[in-house]
Parts: sequence; structure tokens; C-alpha cells
Amino acid sequence: MISAHGIGGARDLPIPPELAIAGAVAALTVSFTVLAVAWRNPRYDAATSGRAAPAWLGRVVDAPWWRVLWRVVGFVLFLYTAMVAVFGKDLLTNPLFGIFYVWWWVALVPLSLLFGPVWKAISPVRTINLFFAKLSGGDPETGLYRYPERLGHWPAAVGLFAFVWMELVYPYSTELGPVRLWCAIYVAAMLVGGAMFGNTFYERADPFEVYSSLVAKLSAWGRRDGVLLVRSPLANLDTVTPRPGLVAVTAVLFGSTAFDSFKDSSHWVRFVQNNDFIGTHSYGLTLANNLALIAFCLAVGAIFATGTMLTGVEPGFQRRTLPGLFTHSIVPIIVGYVVAHYLSYLLEAGEATLIKASDPFSDGSNWFGTADWKIDYFFAYHPTLLATTKVLAVVIGHVVGVVAAHDRAVRLLPRRHQLTGQLPLLFAMVAFTVGGLWLLFSA
Repeated sequence: MISAHGIGGARDLPIPPELAIAGAVAALTVSFTVLAVAWRNPRYDAATSGRAAPAWLGRVVDAPWWRVLWRVVGFVLFLYTAMVAVFGKDLLTNPLFGIFYVWWWVALVPLSLLFGPVWKAISPVRTINLFFAKLSGGDPETGLYRYPERLGHWPAAVGLFAFVWMELVYPYSTELGPVRLWCAIYVAAMLVGGAMFGNTFYERADPFEVYSSLVAKLSAWGRRDGVLLVRSPLANLDTVTPRPGLVAVTAVLFGSTAFDSFKDSSHWVRFVQNNDFIGTHSYGLTLANNLALIAFCLAVGAIFATGTMLTGVEPGFQRRTLPGLFTHSIVPIIVGYVVAHYLSYLLEAGEATLIKASDPFSDGSNWFGTADWKIDYFFAYHPTLLATTKVLAVVIGHVVGVVAAHDRAVRLLPRRHQLTGQLPLLFAMVAFTVGGLWLLFSA
């Protein structure tokens, strides 16, 4: 289940693909038309949007014991993961694989949507860095050096690519040694970075914290001047700070999910089977998958950058800044694809991991009383519900992305270009929609 995840194939989607794609394109077109007529001024402003959360909730969330509680939870999970990584058997029954590929990667999305930046709250590397800072009498917020602004989120983009490469391309991704090594390198890099640049390093360079914090912008929770706020997700999304490497982060997240669908499609399977080079060389398939993964990430970044940079602006405006200013509009699309791609996988493989967690050493133990549980294959018996959920996730993600992009456009673009200037980005969104749904049905 760990290595064979995916969105399923056309047999899982009892909806005509032509109808789904036509409906999605129509939804985007209608949304843009309505916005063009009724939404002529920006509505979201980070400085004014949102209202203070209930006072009792703010007191709880800001209380030291609350933060310590989640640091302890995160560190206990870290210790358990380290235990099964070091002492567990090199078998797929080892819960490390589910923790690594399901809980750490996929479950981070719904948790961040519901509760905000979850990884920031439970991150064990932040906890260890805090412990070292207290021992040395330092401040975990500051390190030895100031984090270089030009680096931005580029280290996070590299880290995210390293993870999806491990998951989707590396041929030994379900062997204990490589996964254990990947985790060790991640922890070492994060601790060194935290010591050098303080907590700013985690905010901008930790791949999982950057991912979680981006998704959390679609939650109802935000902050302004340290005060907990309840915001519209679209208003919260508007607070994304454009930094170098942010486009690369979204391109890796979006492109890798698309590639994960594509590599299971009949078109890719036929290409692999009919290609003599791939068939006669042991490394041929690995090379082909590597090149395809890179191509998908680059293609997503190029299509989005082109769509934003072709918008109409005033003379002298630096067009190269536009992709970063509009990147927040890609976040709901990424979340929509994650839901469409990983929904059944998260529920089934996530439950399987919880079952395996009771037997960390594969010796018949039942530590948590879950070893005798059975996996609930709910969506296997409700294919129409699964299909509808997947298509709606993709369409809603794109519609929300169009709304976010429109609000930013009417703020940035000159009035004479506020509508026509958005057309290239709309075309890019339509291309993403058609491509995403085509992959959904062809896998």
C-alpha cells in the first residue's frame, strides 16, 4: 500500500471524463466572469482582515503550558519514530514507512487546514534547538548569523524535492536503510541550520514547516501583532509573504503530485514498456522517472510564471516579481490536488500505519491496542462518492485560486488592465485544471 498509492484509475471514477473537464472549465470561466463584473476593488487586507478569536481560546493557545504540551507530543512521536527506525526490522510491517510517507507527508495537509501551522507547533528539531539554546544560554530565535534574505525558501524547495524524489523515484524507497538515512540527514541539516540562523531558518528553510505553514494559510486561524485571529481562508491566504524560492516550493508540490498521477497512467506505462533503452538497461526506468519528475516541476513553474508575467502592468514595473506576488493563488490548487490524489490513500494507509504502530518490532506485540483493528475500505464501496469528491476538490481548489488571483490583480494591475491583464493567468489555471482532471482519469 505504501508504494502503490495513488488516485486510482478510471474504474474508480464513474463519471465521464469529458463531462468533468467541461464542467470544470465552465466553472472557472463563469467564476472569472462573475468576478470581473462584481469584484472591482480588493477586499482582503492583512492589516485589517479578521477578528480576534474568543478571549478564552486566545488565553489557552497563548498559554506556556499549551505550547509545552504540543512540544512534548511532537517529541514523543519523534522518539517513537527514531526507535522503530533504529531497532525495527527492515520489513514493510515496520511503522516507520507509514509514519514517513503517510502521517508526516499526507496527514500534514488536513491537520494544517484544521488547526493552522501544525509542524511549527510540534517540530522536534525546533524542540531540540530550543533545548540546546537553553543549555548554552542563547536565544533560539537568533543564531550565530542572520539568515540571508536571498535564500528565501530555496532550501525548503530543495528539501521538498528531495522528499518527493525519495517517495516517487528512488527505487529503494521502501527499504529501511535509505528512509533512515534520509531522516538522519534532515534532522542534522535542521539542527545545524537552527544553530546558525535561529528559528528564522525553520520558518523559511524547513521543508515541512514551510509546507504546513503554506497550507495553514487556508485555515481560519491567523495572527496579527501576536493576537490570535479568526479569518476568512481567502483573507488568510492574502497574508502569504512572497520570498525568493516560493514559486519553486509550489512548483515542486504541484508538479510532484501531477507526476505521481502520470507515472501510473496508461500513456506512461506504454512508453516505458515500448522503449528499448528503458527495457534493456537496469537504470533506464529510474532515469526516465527522474527526468519526468523534474520536467513536471519545471513545467508547472514555467506555465505559472508565464501566465503571471504576461499580465498588463504599468511601464517600468518589474514583471519578474509578479510570479511571487501571485503564488498564494496556487496554494488552494495544491490542496485540491492533494485531496483528490491522496484521500483514500490517507484513510486506508493511515489506518494501516496505526495498526502497525502497536507492533513496532514486528514480534506480535500490541502496545496501543490497535493491532487487531481492520482497515475500513469505505471508499472502495462508494466509488461515486470518491469520484465526486476528487473532481470537486480539483474544481474548488481552482475556483478559490482564481478568486485569490483576481483580488490580488485588482490591487496590483492598472485599471485598464485589471480584466484583460488576468487572461494569461486564467488560461494557465484552465490548463492546470484540464491537465489535472485528465491525469485523474488516465491513471
